[in-house]
Amino acid sequence: MPETSATEGRGLVVPFPSRTLPAPAGAPATGGTPAGPTSLQVLRTLDSGPHGLTDEEAEERLAGYGENTLPARRTVSWPGRFLRSLRDPFTAVLLCLGLVSVAVASWGPACVITVLVAVSCALRSAGEHRADRSMAGLRELVATTATVVRRTGRDADPVPREIPVDQLVPGDVVRLGPGDLVPADVRLLRANSLSVNQAALTGESAPVAKYPVDAPGRPGSGRPDAPGGSGSGAPEQGPFGEPQSCFQGSSVMSGSGTAVVVATGARTRFAAAHDFVHPRGPSAFDRSVHGISWTLIRFMLVTPPLVLMANAALRGRGLETLPFAVAVAVGLTPEMLPVVVTTCLARGASLLARAHGVIVRRLPALHDLGAVDVLCLDKTGTLTRDRPVVVRGLDAEGRDDPEVLRWAAVNAWWTLQLADLPVPDALDEAILDAADAQDAQAHDGVAAVPFDPARRLSTAVVRVPGRLGTDTLVVKGAVESVLERCALDEDRRRRLLRLAAGRADDGLRLLAVATAERPARHRPYTPADERGLTFVGFVALREELVPSAGGALRVLADRGVTVKVLTGDHPGTAARACRDLGLDPGEVCTADRIDGLTGPELAELADRTTVFARCTPEHKARIVTTLRAAGRTAGFLGDGVNDLPALHAADVGICPRDAVDMVRESADVILAGRGKDLTPIDHAITAGRHSGVTIATYLRITLSSNLGNVIAMLFAGLLLPFLPMLPAQALVQNLCFDAAQLTFSYDRPAPAALKGPTALRPRDLLRFITGFGALNAVADLATFGVLALALYGPGGADDEAVFHSGWFTENLLTQALVMVLLRTGRRTAGARGGSPVGRAAAGLAVTGLLLPLSPLGPPLGMTALPALYYPLLVAVLGLYAAALAIAVRRQGNRETRPRSPVA
Repeated sequence: MPETSATEGRGLVVPFPSRTLPAPAGAPATGGTPAGPTSLQVLRTLDSGPHGLTDEEAEERLAGYGENTLPARRTVSWPGRFLRSLRDPFTAVLLCLGLVSVAVASWGPACVITVLVAVSCALRSAGEHRADRSMAGLRELVATTATVVRRTGRDADPVPREIPVDQLVPGDVVRLGPGDLVPADVRLLRANSLSVNQAALTGESAPVAKYPVDAPGRPGSGRPDAPGGSGSGAPEQGPFGEPQSCFQGSSVMSGSGTAVVVATGARTRFAAAHDFVHPRGPSAFDRSVHGISWTLIRFMLVTPPLVLMANAALRGRGLETLPFAVAVAVGLTPEMLPVVVTTCLARGASLLARAHGVIVRRLPALHDLGAVDVLCLDKTGTLTRDRPVVVRGLDAEGRDDPEVLRWAAVNAWWTLQLADLPVPDALDEAILDAADAQDAQAHDGVAAVPFDPARRLSTAVVRVPGRLGTDTLVVKGAVESVLERCALDEDRRRRLLRLAAGRADDGLRLLAVATAERPARHRPYTPADERGLTFVGFVALREELVPSAGGALRVLADRGVTVKVLTGDHPGTAARACRDLGLDPGEVCTADRIDGLTGPELAELADRTTVFARCTPEHKARIVTTLRAAGRTAGFLGDGVNDLPALHAADVGICPRDAVDMVRESADVILAGRGKDLTPIDHAITAGRHSGVTIATYLRITLSSNLGNVIAMLFAGLLLPFLPMLPAQALVQNLCFDAAQLTFSYDRPAPAALKGPTALRPRDLLRFITGFGALNAVADLATFGVLALALYGPGGADDEAVFHSGWFTENLLTQALVMVLLRTGRRTAGARGGSPVGRAAAGLAVTGLLLPLSPLGPPLGMTALPALYYPLLVAVLGLYAAALAIAVRRQGNRETRPRSPVA
């Protein structure tokens, strides 16, 4: 049953065939099949005519329909961004701790937590605000005018004029020429060799011929290089294959036309792509943060009651230990985590924007880039340009023959000159670039019969020097159309068709070239003269490759990123482009195989397949979703409206600078450099891995150190007749450690850590901090033995302040050791000792040694330590450092080892 769409405010209902993207609700009909309404009926329905609207009618319709703009993307204010940042799980953990601190009147921790939350939210809001400002600059690149035919009054003559695109209304008559962007959804009234590029809407790179349905011709027939034109595939289906309709988001490649606007703004199919997109699920960063946050929250909820119950049962203490219990929970939580994460991501995004022209619109997307282990991308517009290049000329046996290319150039040159075309189309331009133009101009032009969609060929009539009285017809066009006009027996015709089909399956687009000699005459030449031709050969073309694509693919492979190509193009064309770029396409899978597969079957197919061809937007999104469900961190790079669902389905969506406006608004990362340079992808992934390694290292160091301190504090609270550390001391210790940890945002990880994808894995992190936290707790407990010997041994001080001071010093020194050893590993520690982290660790150690001796010591309940304590502490720290180095070696230095992702 065909779908229908009613014209808003009128009575016409036009049948729509099945389609790639959904029709906009309430949109005026954009045309139909040849059995649908004629151009005259469409004009009557729109209450318009071939001479266009009057200025008064246009103003009335503009008030009724609204401006011809896409649905406005509501800009989030800076305060709104700030409040939205509070929903970050890490920030929520801190807010919970702050509320608990306020409840027990621990004003110091509460104030510190409030400041940390404010700084983190401010940094994130500022980074996203800068990205939006950069986006506003890119929006200025969109075309802003269109040529419209209007009248000053009903009896006035129509006059073409340039008006802003947003002033177009349904019923306007517009003119289209080479290079124009189609400003709205339109129905063609007249066309002259018009072909448009719809790659942004369909993913099909070949230009599509467009003409009014009232004109003769086969619906859906295209340029000779279009799928189906030379045996390279099936004609395009759905509304985008309707020859009489052009859609916003497409561009005119050649020819010219006059059309009536049938849908503007939110009613266009271009705008309807937004309704087609499903909401994005949680990204890799979101999933990791959620898992880590809930792990921390569980520890937080368990620790204070455990401390209270243990002290009440073993020491008879009551609520006076509540501030200490809260201090223990604060000590477990990495308070600087939101600040470090946000600073690290914001700094990386800022450097990418300044140095490489990469705009990160969503800060967590930078981490996701570093975690990406499979990058799916569209072919057209990313790996290839939207124009062909000549590969070679082929004779009837498939051998190279430069003579074929020479005759093709003669046809292209004289058709351009004699048919009065404004510019050559993409095919003729490619032929003229590849051939010797002077050789083509050596002939004398007589006449031309230009290309039209019905014949799918063009003819130039020339006179060869030295052959007076003879005209030579040079015919070039679709293989089938040219061969049926050649004087060939059926066997040879079939053999040539098989040869053409084989080359098409190999990814080449073929044009056939033929000639014929006729006696010179004054009578005009017509298509009826294109008979009895002599076959010359084929011109083989392929899509022009993006120059940086091959290098970018090799770099991605070296980085451990698997590339998968998801394209709406022909399988042979996609495979050819991949081979030319050095990417092994393997067995190309067409989308029709996907439809009948279950989730597990598609997961297995997606894992082993490199190229998927003939993909609709739904197919692309389903493949990306399947890869993510299998535990992969998937990115998607695309530039057209047909890529929107996949962009939203991916962990991180990427688009080039010249992507359609709607795609730029939806992408997480924009490659804003000039042209289609893919080199910045490597820089973006490296920056993402840099941030991911830094954040993971910070979490491992902080959480393992904090967990060790908490375990030791719990044991000390049960064994000692007094609190092992005063709440004020615990707060100062946390502040010192937190200040040192800020330098992680400026750290430079070892190069080995950037070789493979990096991701936060809650299970791995929990195993790491449990093992190293226990080792840290052993060092703390050994310090208790040292303090016991110093306090109660010969000449002991027997003083709680000495115990507090000794443990405070040991805690900061062990944390400084952890910062250095767990960050770098044995192999790079010496070479990188001058890094910000190394200097911060040294400062932390100095603070631990000097603070108890300073004037600030007594107000904090600390005092000078006995001389015996220091040599014993050196022995404990030496053993701890040796044990830590052994543990790091046994761990395999996991923070610098590339690993495959896990679910």
